[in-house]
Formats: sequence, C-alpha cells, structure tokens
Amino acid sequence: MIGSLLRAWRRSRDERALARRSIPDGLWKHTMARYPFLQRLPSEDEAELRRMASLFLDKKEFTGSGGLSVTDEMAVAVAAQACLPVLRLGIEQYDDFVGIVMHPDEVVARREVTDEHGVVHQYDELLSGEAMVGGPVMLSWQDAGERAADAQGAAYNVVIHEFAHVLDMRDGLADGVPLLPSAQAQAEWHDTLMAEYDRFSERVVCGYESIVDPYGAEAPEEFFAVASEAFFVTPEALKEEQPVMYRLLASFYRQTP
Repeated sequence: MIGSLLRAWRRSRDERALARRSIPDGLWKHTMARYPFLQRLPSEDEAELRRMASLFLDKKEFTGSGGLSVTDEMAVAVAAQACLPVLRLGIEQYDDFVGIVMHPDEVVARREVTDEHGVVHQYDELLSGEAMVGGPVMLSWQDAGERAADAQGAAYNVVIHEFAHVLDMRDGLADGVPLLPSAQAQAEWHDTLMAEYDRFSERVVCGYESIVDPYGAEAPEEFFAVASEAFFVTPEALKEEQPVMYRLLASFYRQTP
C-alpha cells in the first residue's frame, strides 16, 4: 500500500516537473544534432533522455559566472549530456547536489598541497570543469558546448567527465569506485579497475597513443572519468582498445553504446 502511494506520488511529481520544464521540439532537435554521440541513441532512448533532461532542469540551479548568462540552449545541452550516463540508472543518482556553475571558458584555480616533509606548495591549475562532494559542479561552456560538439572523433566530453566524478563520489570518496550494491561488487570493481589503470598508466609512460586521455594516468578516479568519456563518445574505439574496461563500464552504466 505504502509502496503504491509512493510510486503514484513520484509519477505525479514528475509529471508536474515535466510540464514546468518541457523542452521545445526545435531546441531538442538542435541539441541532438549538435552532439554526434547523442545521435546513435534509438528513438525510445532519445525519448527517455529528453524526459530525464527535463527532470534534471527542474531539479538543478544554473548560475552564470565570469559575465556568462546561461541560456536555454546551454542548460539543455548540459542536461542532455549529463543525463546520458544515468539513462539506465535514474536521475536520482544526481540528487546529492543542486548547483551548476557555468563559466565562459576555462578558469584558473589556486591549489595548495603539503608534501611529505610538511612543506606547502602553491600552484595554479587550469580547469574546464570540477565536481565536488555535495556540489556544485563547475563547467566551462566553451568545453561543454563548442569543444564537445567539435571533438571530431576524440574521446572528449567535460560534462560526462565531471558527472562521472559525481557518480564516483556518491559513496563520499573520489576513488574511481562508484556506489555499488554490495561490498563484494565494490571489491571486484576495485580489482578490475586497478588492473586496467596500471596497464593504462604503463602505456602512457611508454608513450603509446590511446583513445583515452593520458590525464587518466594521474589517479584511478581520473581514469574512471576519462574512460567514461570514451565509453559514451567513442565506444567502438574503447571496446577495441580496452575491452575489459569497456565491459566494466557497460556493467555499471547498463548500456552498450
């Protein structure tokens, strides 16, 4: 009884949200045409992506920074790309945060680290995006828009990258191991991921080319994020080059793009 009432309430809630945030046909067609990796979706998946994008827009708050005014085109573009990874997982995967901060282009962040001797080092890092536990998610529109649309076969997508981090951090840790149903599943994921990460890092050190961004060799969590980019943007190339990683991601995202 309680379960039926809860499902009915959720359906009613979603219907109201879909009415508030309905995406016009022209804007949706423009978004789908702009990003080639979205065009491989079958019609029923595209319809579900559109529905989820509307729910995403209803739940999230976009803020422009650095003089940027966030337009409907920008918001829908981000929503469509962000919802692709959770197409089978559900929009609830993103319930832990609300804010999305959009900058016109990359931003410089001041970083501070302490080495093993207790010496503090400061440096500047150029960011096209950043995700933090509990939000917000920061994105460069130049990367989320123009560079994502014009990747031309490269496995590059800052939106998928940062939202992969969001999924990774649902258990409170940024370690490349997303929240999974059991401790055993997490242990198996960890073992497979680390073996693939070590193999990838060795390839990077040896100078071999890869469809996956070499930045993934920085840490397991970055490898998970850049591999997720390749999984959705250039899936055929990832499956050929790293079949184990492809299967691992397919098992998590419940998709075989």
